[in-house]
Amino acid sequence: MNAPNPAIGVSRHFVLAAGGTGGHLIPAFALAIELDRRGHHVALVTDERGAMIPGKPDFMPAHVLPAGRLAKNPVALAKGLRAIWQGRAMALRLFESFQPSCVIGFGGYPALPALLAARAAKIPTVIHEQNAVLGRVNRFLSGRVDAIATAYAEVDRLDPKLWGKVHRVGNPVRPEVLALRGEAFPEFTEDSLFRVLVTGGSQGASILSEVVPDGLAMLPPALRHRLQVTQQCRPEDLEAVRARYATHEIPAELGTYFEDMQARLAGAHLFIGRAGASTIAELTAVGRPAILIPLPIATDDHQAANTREMVAAGGARAIRQTGFTPKELAKQIQVMAQHPQTLANAAHAAWNCGLPNAVSDLADLVEGFGGDPIMDVIRVDKRKAVPSGQEQLATRVNATGEAK
Repeated sequence: MNAPNPAIGVSRHFVLAAGGTGGHLIPAFALAIELDRRGHHVALVTDERGAMIPGKPDFMPAHVLPAGRLAKNPVALAKGLRAIWQGRAMALRLFESFQPSCVIGFGGYPALPALLAARAAKIPTVIHEQNAVLGRVNRFLSGRVDAIATAYAEVDRLDPKLWGKVHRVGNPVRPEVLALRGEAFPEFTEDSLFRVLVTGGSQGASILSEVVPDGLAMLPPALRHRLQVTQQCRPEDLEAVRARYATHEIPAELGTYFEDMQARLAGAHLFIGRAGASTIAELTAVGRPAILIPLPIATDDHQAANTREMVAAGGARAIRQTGFTPKELAKQIQVMAQHPQTLANAAHAAWNCGLPNAVSDLADLVEGFGGDPIMDVIRVDKRKAVPSGQEQLATRVNATGEAK
């Protein structure tokens, strides 16, 4: 166990509550590591799926609680409410023994019982929203928690009246990815290799397997003959994609999973893939230009919203899946890579969107609750200034609190 950090003065307990997906758990794991480094004790509340996701720090115990969904069907709703109530009761018993200073939710229905229990027990609460659209559970809790941490300057479905407790911190990324931020963009000249990285999430995406090989084949010879592709595919798509690249005579390394993804990202000149919150955070942390194809079935179309900031800055181009054809892909690649400096400029624009201090800023925020009163006054006063992203949002709200 780490010794308490002298700057903090006392070791405290924190509970992190997150849904059972990587998108919710990756930032939770990053915060846990930072809080542990500062000498605190951390516990995780999730569901059975979340408890099995790789990457959980060994020092952090996982508590699996019942978590129901708020469905429209009356029978399903009753079942979901019963599970939420059971989870809330279990969380209250956990809090009696663990005595957390703050409970931090990262979205997803498995986080709901713990946050409701914390409110009942009068324990300070913080929610972190990874996407540019406030998720359903975070939306339900937003008016009840003490602070809202966001990854984007503009967050849809967030009541303007709540901006007073919003802190833009960013989306924490893995330390091994963040370490690449200080490295230069890989050299890209008229004669160098053109390294393209293609992923569609942890299991790839069939639409990328269908479109990307043919789109790359449509590039002008000056670009196509320099291609070196790394693509993550679904297992059932692997051989078909391999055959497509072989037909086009494009060198491609294919796999269903790459353990050294950060090394491949470090060497990439262009990323092609989905627009999940963790993906955007890593691309902007490292500074890699991208062509993003938002997942059309994502809740509230949040992946499309995730692309806005990076696209507006010039670091990415977004293509809706309905218009994602080989011809359109080739067109967008040519625009981004027509000159070596064009691609480098896009990389720099992506880098400028990054928030590399996300995990430390989030840790500072949650430490501001339930600690030594004198120290917390200092922390809260320090954060009274509106974060840079929030300053932009403040101009969009009039004196009555209505969005302009």
